[in-house]
Amino acid sequence: MKAIKTLSIAAVAALSLMSAASFAQSVSVTDSTLDAAEAQIAAKAQQQGAHYKITSANTNNDVHMTAQLYK
Repeated sequence: MKAIKTLSIAAVAALSLMSAASFAQSVSVTDSTLDAAEAQIAAKAQQQGAHYKITSANTNNDVHMTAQLYK
């Protein structure tokens, strides 16, 4: 009985981690300024009811920004 309880707890923990990780979504945008690129990222996050973390931003003639969205 103890083994079944332990396996059940492990299964619930694994499923909880999978559901959180399955939502993490990478998004990329391109715009002319850092502020405008971040505004696009923020809008995408808001549409999905998520928070975001910028993971990269590169500038040449334009700004290319990548972020992870999390619920």
